Amino acid sequence: MRFPADAPSAGRSVVLQLRVRRFACRNSECTCRTFVEQIPGLTRRHGQRTERLRATPASVGLALAGRAGARLAPALGVCVSRSTVLRLVDALPEPEAPAPRVVGVDEYATRKGRHYGTVLVDVEAHRPVDLLPDREGSSPAAWLADRPSVEVVCRDRAPFFAEGATAGAPQAVQVADRWHLWHNLSEATEQSVAQHRRRLRALVPTVPAPAPEAVPAADSHGSPRPRGHRFADRTRDRHAAVHAPLTAGHRRRSVQRQLGMTYRTVKQLAGAAMPEELFTGQWQNRPSVLDDYKPYLDDRWSEGCTNAWKL
Repeated sequence: MRFPADAPSAGRSVVLQLRVRRFACRNSECTCRTFVEQIPGLTRRHGQRTERLRATPASVGLALAGRAGARLAPALGVCVSRSTVLRLVDALPEPEAPAPRVVGVDEYATRKGRHYGTVLVDVEAHRPVDLLPDREGSSPAAWLADRPSVEVVCRDRAPFFAEGATAGAPQAVQVADRWHLWHNLSEATEQSVAQHRRRLRALVPTVPAPAPEAVPAADSHGSPRPRGHRFADRTRDRHAAVHAPLTAGHRRRSVQRQLGMTYRTVKQLAGAAMPEELFTGQWQNRPSVLDDYKPYLDDRWSEGCTNAWKL
Protein backbone atom coordinates (compact mmCIF):
# COMPACT_ATOMS: atom_id res chain seq x y z
CA MET A 1 0.00 0.00 0.00
CA ARG A 2 1.20 3.53 -0.86
CA PHE A 3 -0.27 6.80 0.43
CA PRO A 4 1.05 9.68 -1.71
CA ALA A 5 -0.23 13.20 -1.08
CA ASP A 6 -2.27 14.61 -3.95
CA ALA A 7 -3.37 18.09 -5.02
CA PRO A 8 -6.00 19.59 -2.67
CA SER A 9 -9.67 19.43 -3.57
CA ALA A 10 -12.06 22.23 -2.50
CA GLY A 11 -9.45 23.54 -0.10
CA ARG A 12 -8.98 20.19 1.67
CA SER A 13 -5.91 17.99 1.54
CA VAL A 14 -6.16 14.72 -0.36
CA VAL A 15 -4.24 11.50 0.30
CA LEU A 16 -4.48 8.64 -2.19
CA GLN A 17 -4.52 5.02 -1.14
CA LEU A 18 -2.87 2.94 -3.85
CA ARG A 19 -2.43 -0.80 -4.00
CA VAL A 20 0.59 -1.59 -6.18
CA ARG A 21 2.58 -4.69 -6.96
CA ARG A 22 6.05 -5.38 -5.64
CA PHE A 23 8.47 -7.43 -7.80
CA ALA A 24 11.40 -9.46 -6.51
CA CYS A 25 14.71 -9.50 -8.36
CA ARG A 26 16.17 -12.93 -8.99
CA ASN A 27 19.67 -11.60 -9.64
CA SER A 28 21.68 -12.25 -6.47
CA GLU A 29 24.23 -9.56 -7.38
CA CYS A 30 21.60 -6.82 -7.59
CA THR A 31 21.62 -4.38 -4.68
CA CYS A 32 17.88 -3.73 -5.00
CA ARG A 33 16.06 -6.90 -3.99
CA THR A 34 12.54 -5.66 -4.75
CA PHE A 35 10.94 -3.14 -7.12
CA VAL A 36 7.62 -1.39 -6.55
CA GLU A 37 5.25 -0.78 -9.42
CA GLN A 38 4.85 2.87 -10.51
CA ILE A 39 1.73 4.41 -11.99
CA PRO A 40 2.71 6.54 -15.01
CA GLY A 41 1.76 10.20 -14.62
CA LEU A 42 0.87 9.79 -10.95
CA THR A 43 3.82 8.46 -8.91
CA ARG A 44 7.58 8.13 -9.14
CA ARG A 45 10.25 6.24 -7.20
CA HIS A 46 10.76 7.42 -3.62
CA GLY A 47 8.13 10.11 -4.18
CA GLN A 48 5.78 11.17 -1.37
CA ARG A 49 3.75 13.46 -3.64
CA THR A 50 1.90 12.85 -6.85
CA GLU A 51 3.03 14.49 -10.06
CA ARG A 52 0.11 16.91 -9.89
CA LEU A 53 1.11 18.05 -6.41
CA ARG A 54 4.75 18.43 -7.45
CA ALA A 55 3.79 20.60 -10.40
CA THR A 56 2.05 23.25 -8.25
CA PRO A 57 5.01 24.37 -6.04
CA ALA A 58 7.38 23.92 -8.97
CA SER A 59 5.35 26.39 -11.05
CA VAL A 60 5.19 28.81 -8.12
CA GLY A 61 8.96 28.47 -7.65
CA LEU A 62 9.63 29.27 -11.28
CA ALA A 63 7.67 32.51 -10.91
CA LEU A 64 8.64 33.63 -7.38
CA ALA A 65 11.69 31.55 -6.33
CA GLY A 66 12.07 30.05 -2.86
CA ARG A 67 10.99 32.39 -0.05
CA ALA A 68 8.16 34.14 -1.89
CA GLY A 69 6.98 30.83 -3.36
CA ALA A 70 6.87 29.21 0.08
CA ARG A 71 4.73 32.11 1.38
CA LEU A 72 2.24 31.81 -1.50
CA ALA A 73 2.00 28.00 -1.50
CA PRO A 74 -0.33 27.70 1.58
CA ALA A 75 -2.88 29.87 -0.24
CA LEU A 76 -2.98 27.15 -2.92
CA GLY A 77 -3.41 24.38 -0.36
CA VAL A 78 0.24 23.24 -0.41
CA CYS A 79 2.51 23.65 2.61
CA VAL A 80 6.18 23.44 1.58
CA SER A 81 9.40 25.08 2.67
CA ARG A 82 11.56 27.30 0.51
CA SER A 83 14.14 24.49 0.24
CA THR A 84 11.49 22.14 -1.12
CA VAL A 85 10.37 24.73 -3.66
CA LEU A 86 13.94 25.18 -4.90
CA ARG A 87 14.52 21.43 -4.99
CA LEU A 88 11.39 20.89 -7.10
CA VAL A 89 12.47 23.65 -9.48
CA ASP A 90 15.95 22.13 -9.75
CA ALA A 91 14.45 18.72 -10.56
CA LEU A 92 12.53 20.04 -13.56
CA PRO A 93 13.91 18.89 -16.93
CA GLU A 94 15.76 21.45 -18.99
CA PRO A 95 13.51 22.96 -21.66
CA GLU A 96 14.41 22.11 -25.20
CA ALA A 97 15.80 25.25 -26.76
CA PRO A 98 15.03 25.89 -30.44
CA ALA A 99 17.85 25.62 -32.93
CA PRO A 100 19.68 28.96 -32.88
CA ARG A 101 19.87 31.06 -36.04
CA VAL A 102 22.39 33.69 -34.86
CA VAL A 103 25.20 32.30 -32.68
CA GLY A 104 27.72 34.34 -30.69
CA VAL A 105 31.13 32.76 -30.11
CA ASP A 106 33.57 33.99 -27.48
CA GLU A 107 36.03 32.65 -24.93
CA TYR A 108 35.76 32.36 -21.15
CA ALA A 109 38.38 31.63 -18.51
CA THR A 110 38.13 29.01 -15.80
CA ARG A 111 41.59 30.14 -14.66
CA LYS A 112 42.74 33.36 -16.23
CA GLY A 113 45.96 33.01 -18.17
CA ARG A 114 45.89 29.19 -18.15
CA HIS A 115 42.59 27.48 -18.86
CA TYR A 116 40.12 28.85 -21.40
CA GLY A 117 36.96 27.53 -23.00
CA THR A 118 34.42 28.60 -25.61
CA VAL A 119 30.94 29.89 -24.86
CA LEU A 120 28.18 29.79 -27.47
CA VAL A 121 25.27 32.19 -27.10
CA ASP A 122 21.93 32.44 -28.88
CA VAL A 123 22.09 36.12 -29.79
CA GLU A 124 18.38 36.43 -30.57
CA ALA A 125 17.26 34.75 -27.32
CA HIS A 126 20.04 36.36 -25.22
CA ARG A 127 20.91 33.12 -23.44
CA PRO A 128 23.93 30.79 -23.43
CA VAL A 129 23.53 27.63 -25.46
CA ASP A 130 26.62 25.53 -24.75
CA LEU A 131 30.09 25.58 -23.18
CA LEU A 132 33.04 23.93 -24.88
CA PRO A 133 36.06 22.77 -22.82
CA ASP A 134 38.69 24.54 -24.96
CA ARG A 135 39.08 27.40 -27.42
CA GLU A 136 40.53 25.47 -30.33
CA GLY A 137 39.00 25.99 -33.74
CA SER A 138 37.98 22.33 -34.04
CA SER A 139 35.54 22.49 -31.09
CA PRO A 140 33.21 25.21 -32.45
CA ALA A 141 33.60 23.72 -35.93
CA ALA A 142 32.21 20.36 -34.76
CA TRP A 143 29.44 22.10 -32.81
CA LEU A 144 28.38 24.22 -35.78
CA ALA A 145 28.54 21.26 -38.17
CA ASP A 146 25.79 19.52 -36.16
CA ARG A 147 23.53 22.59 -36.46
CA PRO A 148 23.01 23.52 -40.11
CA SER A 149 20.32 26.06 -39.14
CA VAL A 150 22.96 28.60 -38.09
CA GLU A 151 22.88 31.55 -40.51
CA VAL A 152 25.04 34.16 -38.73
CA VAL A 153 28.13 33.68 -36.55
CA CYS A 154 28.94 36.68 -34.37
CA ARG A 155 32.50 36.36 -33.08
CA ASP A 156 35.58 38.29 -32.04
CA ARG A 157 38.61 38.62 -34.28
CA ALA A 158 40.52 35.60 -32.95
CA PRO A 159 41.92 33.51 -35.84
CA PHE A 160 40.96 30.15 -34.34
CA PHE A 161 37.30 31.20 -34.09
CA ALA A 162 37.40 32.36 -37.71
CA GLU A 163 38.80 29.00 -38.81
CA GLY A 164 36.25 27.07 -36.76
CA ALA A 165 33.31 29.10 -38.08
CA THR A 166 34.49 28.70 -41.67
CA ALA A 167 34.95 24.94 -41.33
CA GLY A 168 31.80 24.22 -39.30
CA ALA A 169 29.33 26.62 -40.92
CA PRO A 170 30.48 27.62 -44.40
CA GLN A 171 26.93 28.76 -45.25
CA ALA A 172 26.84 31.25 -42.35
CA VAL A 173 27.79 34.92 -42.51
CA GLN A 174 30.54 35.91 -40.07
CA VAL A 175 30.29 39.29 -38.38
CA ALA A 176 32.29 41.02 -35.63
CA ASP A 177 30.34 41.87 -32.51
CA ARG A 178 30.03 45.48 -31.42
CA TRP A 179 31.74 45.07 -28.03
CA HIS A 180 34.98 43.72 -29.51
CA LEU A 181 35.03 46.44 -32.15
CA TRP A 182 34.80 49.18 -29.52
CA HIS A 183 37.26 47.36 -27.27
CA ASN A 184 39.84 47.02 -30.03
CA LEU A 185 39.33 50.66 -31.03
CA SER A 186 39.86 51.87 -27.47
CA GLU A 187 43.04 49.80 -27.10
CA ALA A 188 44.45 51.13 -30.37
CA THR A 189 43.59 54.71 -29.37
CA GLU A 190 45.22 54.31 -25.99
CA GLN A 191 48.41 52.91 -27.52
CA SER A 192 48.54 55.72 -30.08
CA VAL A 193 48.10 58.40 -27.43
CA ALA A 194 50.76 56.80 -25.24
CA GLN A 195 53.24 56.82 -28.12
CA HIS A 196 52.71 60.55 -28.79
CA ARG A 197 52.53 61.90 -25.26
CA ARG A 198 55.49 64.24 -25.82
CA ARG A 199 53.76 65.88 -28.77
CA LEU A 200 50.62 66.37 -26.74
CA ARG A 201 52.52 68.20 -24.01
CA ALA A 202 53.72 70.78 -26.53
CA LEU A 203 50.09 71.73 -27.22
CA VAL A 204 49.38 72.62 -23.57
CA PRO A 205 49.97 76.36 -22.97
CA THR A 206 52.32 77.16 -20.14
CA VAL A 207 50.61 79.01 -17.31
CA PRO A 208 52.82 81.32 -15.24
CA ALA A 209 53.18 80.18 -11.68
CA PRO A 210 51.32 82.37 -9.18
CA ALA A 211 53.35 84.45 -6.82
CA PRO A 212 53.78 82.72 -3.47
CA GLU A 213 51.73 84.20 -0.70
CA ALA A 214 53.31 85.25 2.51
CA VAL A 215 52.97 82.74 5.29
CA PRO A 216 51.01 84.31 8.14
CA ALA A 217 52.40 84.41 11.59
CA ALA A 218 51.57 81.75 14.06
CA ASP A 219 48.88 82.24 16.62
CA SER A 220 49.30 82.26 20.38
CA HIS A 221 49.53 78.47 20.40
CA GLY A 222 52.30 78.44 17.79
CA SER A 223 50.04 76.87 15.08
CA PRO A 224 50.31 78.47 11.61
CA ARG A 225 47.20 79.27 9.59
CA PRO A 226 48.31 79.29 5.96
CA ARG A 227 46.05 80.39 3.13
CA GLY A 228 46.36 79.08 -0.41
CA HIS A 229 48.20 75.92 0.66
CA ARG A 230 46.62 72.83 -0.86
CA PHE A 231 46.76 70.77 2.34
CA ALA A 232 45.38 73.62 4.45
CA ASP A 233 42.56 74.31 2.00
CA ARG A 234 41.67 70.64 1.80
CA THR A 235 41.56 70.37 5.59
CA ARG A 236 39.27 73.40 5.79
CA ASP A 237 36.95 71.97 3.10
CA ARG A 238 36.70 68.58 4.81
CA HIS A 239 36.14 70.26 8.19
CA ALA A 240 33.28 72.32 6.76
CA ALA A 241 31.80 69.27 4.95
CA VAL A 242 31.68 67.30 8.22
CA HIS A 243 30.37 70.09 10.46
CA ALA A 244 27.56 71.11 8.09
CA PRO A 245 25.48 67.88 8.45
CA LEU A 246 26.40 67.61 12.14
CA THR A 247 24.96 71.07 12.72
CA ALA A 248 21.82 69.99 10.84
CA GLY A 249 21.32 67.14 13.31
CA HIS A 250 22.85 64.17 11.53
CA ARG A 251 24.80 61.56 13.47
CA ARG A 252 28.44 60.78 12.87
CA ARG A 253 27.70 57.37 11.35
CA SER A 254 25.33 59.01 8.88
CA VAL A 255 27.96 61.62 7.97
CA GLN A 256 30.49 58.84 7.49
CA ARG A 257 28.26 57.08 4.96
CA GLN A 258 27.36 60.29 3.13
CA LEU A 259 30.94 61.52 2.71
CA GLY A 260 32.60 58.12 2.27
CA MET A 261 35.09 58.72 5.10
CA THR A 262 36.25 56.44 7.85
CA TYR A 263 34.69 56.86 11.26
CA ARG A 264 38.04 57.83 12.74
CA THR A 265 38.43 60.69 10.23
CA VAL A 266 34.90 61.96 10.91
CA LYS A 267 35.53 61.79 14.64
CA GLN A 268 38.79 63.72 14.30
CA LEU A 269 37.21 66.45 12.17
CA ALA A 270 34.11 66.67 14.36
CA GLY A 271 36.20 67.03 17.51
CA ALA A 272 37.98 70.12 16.19
CA ALA A 273 36.10 73.38 16.65
CA MET A 274 38.34 75.15 14.13
CA PRO A 275 40.19 73.60 11.17
CA GLU A 276 43.42 75.23 12.37
CA GLU A 277 43.45 72.81 15.29
CA LEU A 278 44.21 70.03 12.82
CA PHE A 279 47.41 71.64 11.51
CA THR A 280 50.21 69.63 13.07
CA GLY A 281 53.25 71.45 11.73
CA GLN A 282 53.61 70.24 8.15
CA TRP A 283 53.43 73.89 7.01
CA GLN A 284 56.26 75.15 9.22
CA ASN A 285 58.67 75.71 6.28
CA ARG A 286 61.08 73.11 7.54
CA PRO A 287 64.51 73.02 5.87
CA SER A 288 64.89 70.53 3.04
CA VAL A 289 67.82 69.13 1.09
CA LEU A 290 66.20 70.54 -2.07
CA ASP A 291 66.19 74.18 -0.89
CA ASP A 292 69.44 75.01 -2.77
CA TYR A 293 68.15 73.41 -5.98
CA LYS A 294 64.55 74.64 -6.08
CA PRO A 295 65.22 77.47 -8.59
CA TYR A 296 66.92 75.00 -10.93
CA LEU A 297 64.10 72.48 -10.56
CA ASP A 298 61.49 75.18 -11.23
CA ASP A 299 63.29 76.21 -14.41
CA ARG A 300 63.56 72.63 -15.66
CA TRP A 301 59.88 72.02 -14.86
CA SER A 302 58.90 75.15 -16.79
CA GLU A 303 60.95 73.91 -19.74
CA GLY A 304 58.79 70.77 -19.87
CA CYS A 305 60.93 68.21 -18.03
CA THR A 306 58.36 66.60 -15.73
CA ASN A 307 60.15 63.29 -15.24
CA ALA A 308 61.02 63.08 -11.55
CA TRP A 309 63.76 60.53 -12.13
CA LYS A 310 65.56 62.80 -14.62
CA LEU A 311 65.11 65.84 -12.38
